[in-house]
Amino acid sequence: MKDLNALRQRLNELDRQLLHLAAERHRITDQIGAIKRASGQPTRDYEREREVIELARTEAASVGLPTDLAEALMRRLIRASLVHQEQASVSATDHGRGRSALVIGGGGKMGRWFAEFLASQGFDVVISDPACADNAFSNLTDWRSGNLDYDLIVIATPLGVTEKLLHELAALQPAGLLMDIASLKTPIRKGLEAAAAAGCRVVSLHPMFGPDTELLSGRHVIFIDLGAPDAVAEARALFEPTMVETAEMDLDEHDKLIAFVLGLSHALNIAFFNALVESGQSVPRLAEISSTTFDAQLAVSSRVSEESPEVYYEIQSLNEHGRDALDALEQSLTKLRAVIDGGDQAAFARIMQRGRDYLSSKRAE
Repeated sequence: MKDLNALRQRLNELDRQLLHLAAERHRITDQIGAIKRASGQPTRDYEREREVIELARTEAASVGLPTDLAEALMRRLIRASLVHQEQASVSATDHGRGRSALVIGGGGKMGRWFAEFLASQGFDVVISDPACADNAFSNLTDWRSGNLDYDLIVIATPLGVTEKLLHELAALQPAGLLMDIASLKTPIRKGLEAAAAAGCRVVSLHPMFGPDTELLSGRHVIFIDLGAPDAVAEARALFEPTMVETAEMDLDEHDKLIAFVLGLSHALNIAFFNALVESGQSVPRLAEISSTTFDAQLAVSSRVSEESPEVYYEIQSLNEHGRDALDALEQSLTKLRAVIDGGDQAAFARIMQRGRDYLSSKRAE
């Protein structure tokens, strides 16, 4: 027992040293980030990351440590450094210094994300959300009770409310940039068109990430030009200090693509966990004999099940192009069932090969 306690104490000391070394590494990467910002270099250097990971794997192999463990450790350290460097880059811009922003719906999850994001750039942020009791930002219970002399107005409300607000704001013609962040655009088409027709500097955004996102590298923001290219440019400028990937498209193309990117993926996961519920088999029992594929699918479906039913229903029911994705899913399942029932192994193999060929284009990027 004495030897066991001594070994545990030694482990405690080694763990402490590891954490101190990680902290030192973090401080050094902060200095590297500052040099990059000063010289105009991008925050992320993929070639350097690959070099760091390969060096870690080589060193791990030489000391008898699993190379996958070394890679996983380095990836976590790299990610933590990138999060901090990106946040520092956003704060360093002072893009919003001396400017004001109103976030309608700022008490919601994405509304709060945008409020904090804008505040980190120096904006004087006010939110308007009667359901929010948070004191982090000044809160107008009703935005209509004050003037709209803001440099930026963000609408971060449910779709049904967003459409109504766009019409109200169109009538008031605020001078600042007007921006919605709705997941679908066809349900708010008339409101967006009304704002544009009224001369508002309006742009429609779709941040393709959730409110828990810390690092925007590898994430996407979609911009919809509603006839005011200067508004699009100003909205894009908000994200220039980040590593987010951007795309620009028209309103209908957005919803056609979102029908598959969100609508299909949500429907597939809802169908998956609903099939499990209806099967009568308990999750613990299934987990006892689970496979790698089942565990991966179960993890995604579990996250989907925790999301807002109201938001997910809106995505399924309000998209003018949403039925295309559901029809494709239904037809695919019908085809698969027919191939299996017909004992057509060759057709089954062709389905697998088509999928492999299609998905390989993503891996080749």
